[in-house]
Amino acid sequence: MSDWYDRPWLVLTGAGVSTDSGIPDYRGPDAVPRQPMTYQDFIASAENRRRYWARAHIGWARMGGAEPNFIHHFLAQHQDRLVGLITQNVDGLHEKAGSREVVDLHGRLDRVACLDCGDVTARDELQARLDALNPGWADQEVRIAPDGDVDLEDTSEFVVAECTQCGGRLKPDVVFFGESVPKRKVAHCFDLVERAGREGAALVVMGSSLQVMSGLRFVRRAAKDGTEVVIINRGPTRGDALADVRIDDGVAETLRRLSGA
Repeated sequence: MSDWYDRPWLVLTGAGVSTDSGIPDYRGPDAVPRQPMTYQDFIASAENRRRYWARAHIGWARMGGAEPNFIHHFLAQHQDRLVGLITQNVDGLHEKAGSREVVDLHGRLDRVACLDCGDVTARDELQARLDALNPGWADQEVRIAPDGDVDLEDTSEFVVAECTQCGGRLKPDVVFFGESVPKRKVAHCFDLVERAGREGAALVVMGSSLQVMSGLRFVRRAAKDGTEVVIINRGPTRGDALADVRIDDGVAETLRRLSGA
């Protein structure tokens, strides 16, 4: 068994951790190239927001029912040995499996925030309102895409719900492409990286290609500080040159092999 496996971990998870729960990823070996809506596009026009919500309403009807897989349960069962758990995913499956104090780096799709008054509500509440405004819309047969999106071209008839508090613009409580992770959350993650170094833990990246800086910067800091970096991912990652241990395989397969599960 590898030495890093027996030590404490600071875990950073990506989309490859949730594919076994039926949630597609952006960059895996089987991923279809796509261009997600940016934050700038979302706030630019009511038409763009209609397009987003028309597709996301169907997507959440499927994604909201996703269940944790072996990896989520494994990390929840071993959380006492973790220095921390940072996820780039927005599906909430780590918490659903029982993990505590998860850093949802990019937010959570199960919450909705108003861009105008800041009110935050549950996604299921909005889902019920959108169902009432658009009867039968979520029943369409479409292909599910990453982050609760779907492939749907004609969204012109969809009715968008407004904030119940101020009538403002609603947005899922997640970090869109082109939007920044809150500084306080980034600082907390850097603190976890420093703690990992002090406690002799390894930074273990699971199921992420590290293509976005929001996750890669923690790998860079760990490597700079001399903290062991372990990357488990199918296919190349942007952090491969920084890894002390590189495992080109599925996360579930690797954890089962090392743990004997």
